[in-house]
Amino acid sequence: MSTEPPSWPAGVGLHRCGVIDSTNAEAARIASAGAPGPVWIIAEAQSAGRGRRGRGWQSPPGNFAATLLMRPEGPPAAAALMGFVAATALRAALAGAGVSGLALKWPNDVLLGGRKLSGILLESAGSGAAVHHLAIGIGVNLVAAPPPEALEPGATPATSLLEATGIALQPEALLARLAPEIAARTEALGRAGFAPIRAEWLAHAAGIGAPIRARTARTTHEGRFETIDATGALILATESGPLALSAAEVFPLAE
Repeated sequence: MSTEPPSWPAGVGLHRCGVIDSTNAEAARIASAGAPGPVWIIAEAQSAGRGRRGRGWQSPPGNFAATLLMRPEGPPAAAALMGFVAATALRAALAGAGVSGLALKWPNDVLLGGRKLSGILLESAGSGAAVHHLAIGIGVNLVAAPPPEALEPGATPATSLLEATGIALQPEALLARLAPEIAARTEALGRAGFAPIRAEWLAHAAGIGAPIRARTARTTHEGRFETIDATGALILATESGPLALSAAEVFPLAE
């Protein structure tokens, strides 16, 4: 049963767009122009949305396409944890809207009934150990999902919220739920560290104990998904012992 969303977080801006290239690109533009953070950028649609590793991301009207622009004060490693903040917050926001059957796939996808509902892309800019700005791009298939032929071989099949559940959720309504959830977890991360976010993520993780293939830019490893460590790295149980991976593409394997 859905509940009323919490209040919009204090001190967080909102920048609405029509059809643009991508919300992450818009975040970079307004950051370069001196926009303070945090501010949300939400678009009616994206003409050049993108996912991880430069892949395209389809964002037709009715789907959720938004980016949170932040000005983090910590090192890049701390900024990277915001992917887990965003994923747990998005799951909670969708659950609050009455969606069940949600799970989290490492590093920061949200699954619905085992199919990909959402992707999160973190992009940052800075120099040395300083992060000038962080863009947390979030795409959710509210009304439409890409067809199987548009996906990489072996990738998790996609679904839309409307197709899977019949729930018609407007992008602005989702943002009203998501912004407070992310703000609360960002505050918790600064106050209590990653441990509470890690515990929440693991409580909703998909595939723990299951065999997976983890493909990095240079190598491919197979093993069982054991956990994530205190830095957010995936711990893969392999024949030669546990292996920590900070970045990889993960594909399920048959038992």
